Amino acid sequence: MATIPQIFDAMSERYQPGKINEDKIYYFSLGDNKYTVIITAEKCVVEKGKTEEADVVLKTTPELFTKMVLHGKMPGALDIARGKVKTNNPGALKDLKNFFDFSGL
Repeated sequence: MATIPQIFDAMSERYQPGKINEDKIYYFSLGDNKYTVIITAEKCVVEKGKTEEADVVLKTTPELFTKMVLHGKMPGALDIARGKVKTNNPGALKDLKNFFDFSGL
């Protein structure tokens, strides 16, 4: 199974252009792993750390993030209620899985 750094390293090349109508900046805090991901209609740019003011913030465990990205398993209401997942925009998180092709990773 891919590690968090491997997933973020692969994002730019596995991005599927044209699936977003409006530029978005995502910030991910996954244990010790912190990344800013800037998505436009044309490209995806991944930066280590918090480099921009984010539109969408996700704080969760690396394990839950891996399930979300590689297996398409979105967090449930209990995960959010119990604090396992913190986000300011659950809808935008659902969109995230449509932007990348992580098959085979």
